[in-house]
Amino acid sequence: MTVDEQAWGRVLVLHARIEQDLAKALQRRHGLGLSEYRALGKLVAGPRGGLRMQELADAIGLNQSSVSRMCARLEDAGLTIRDLCEDDRRGVYSVITDTGRKRYAETEPTYCAVLRTALDKAASDPELAAAVAAVRGA
Repeated sequence: MTVDEQAWGRVLVLHARIEQDLAKALQRRHGLGLSEYRALGKLVAGPRGGLRMQELADAIGLNQSSVSRMCARLEDAGLTIRDLCEDDRRGVYSVITDTGRKRYAETEPTYCAVLRTALDKAASDPELAAAVAAVRGA
């Protein structure tokens, strides 16, 4: 195995551990999935609180179909609404609601605390310490 393969393997292990910790905490404490949290964050930061579905998919690393299903769940929860693009009637936007903004603001401290704790824990693992240092140094 090459040095690059070993380094990449450590990055993947780090990623998997942290994603698992984040997903568990967000679901348990807030009833929100990790992708849903990330989508709300992108919408909060987006122009006028919304993004085209394809832009949202690209921003959070999901395919169009997965984002459509996720947005349907967010809509059912009252966290987002769909809006048609005025310039292109085929384009659909996902737009965060005030309830969605509030839920994101309530959830963000949990995400940040769990992320920090997970990185701190991983930094004490000799196999992952360099990967954590690289992430934190970026």
